[in-house]
Amino acid sequence: MVGAEDFSPLPWDGPAQDYAAVAAGKVIPPEVAQWQARAQRVTFAHAGGVLVAHHWPAAPAPGHLHRAPVVLLHGGSGSWTHWLRMLGPLTQAGHAVWALDLPGFGSSDPLPDQQDADDMLPLLAASLQHWLPGQAVQIMGFSLGGMTAALLAAAYPALVRQLVLVGPPGLGLRDKPIYRLKGWRHLADPVEQLRCHRYNLGALMLADARQIDRATLALHTANVQRDRLPRRRLASTNILRQTLPRLACPVQAVYGQEDVLYRGLWPQAAACFNGRLQLIAGAGHWVQYEQPGAFAATVLPMLL
Repeated sequence: MVGAEDFSPLPWDGPAQDYAAVAAGKVIPPEVAQWQARAQRVTFAHAGGVLVAHHWPAAPAPGHLHRAPVVLLHGGSGSWTHWLRMLGPLTQAGHAVWALDLPGFGSSDPLPDQQDADDMLPLLAASLQHWLPGQAVQIMGFSLGGMTAALLAAAYPALVRQLVLVGPPGLGLRDKPIYRLKGWRHLADPVEQLRCHRYNLGALMLADARQIDRATLALHTANVQRDRLPRRRLASTNILRQTLPRLACPVQAVYGQEDVLYRGLWPQAAACFNGRLQLIAGAGHWVQYEQPGAFAATVLPMLL
C-alpha cells in the first residue's frame, strides 16, 4: 500500500492526501495550467466530434528571427502535455508550435470505428492543411506520435518537409517487449491506481524513478484517464521500419539511451534510420521530459 511518504509534497494548492483527485485526473500541475492558459485552442470538426490542438506563437526574438512552425504529436495514452518541457525551448528559439491531441486522446474525440494510427492519417492531413494552409510542415513526433508522423509523411509526402522521430516504436527489433505494464482500470481504490501509474512510469517512461513526483504523476494520470484507444497494435509490428525507406523528407531519430523499447539494440535501430539516430544519456522513453536540456540542445539544431 502506498502512503503519504511515497509521494513528494504537492506543488499546487490542495489537500496533500487528496489521492482521489489525482487518480481521477482532476489535478492539473501549475506548469500545465500556465502553458494551457497561454495557448490558442483550435479545433477541427470530424465525424466523431473534434480534433483539438494547442497553438503558441514564437517568442519575440532579436532581429525578429522566426523559424518554421513545428507540429508536435504526442505518444500513446498521452496528450500535448507530453511536450510540456519543450514548449519554452521551441518558442524561445523562434518556432511557432502546434501541439495536437491525436484523435482518441486528450481532448480530441476518436473517429468512428478508429482502431489505430493508420486510421488517423486523412484527418491529420486535413487539419494541418486547414491550420497551416499551403505549408509543408516539420513534425516532431514522440513514440506513437513518431510512428504516426512517419505514416503521415509516407501517405502525404507533399505535406511534410521534415521529421524528427522521438522514441518511435514500430521497428520490430524484439519479439516481445522487455517491460510489462500493470492494469489499473479495474481497481476501485485510487491509491492502488496511483501505485500502478507510478510503476508504469518507471517501467516504460522514465529511467530515473526519482523524477516521478506528484506533478509528473498527475500529468501522466490525467493523460491515461483520457485514452480511448487502448487496443492499438501497430506499435508492436515493424511498420515503421517498412515505412522509412519510402519517406521523401529528411528524417532524424532521437531516443533516450535507457529507452526500454530498444535498449541494447542501438546498432540495429541506427541501421533502420541509416545512422541518423542520436542517443541522450540519462533518459528513458520519455526523453524530452526526463532530460529537457540535453534534448533541446540535440533537436533544436535539427529544425528549420
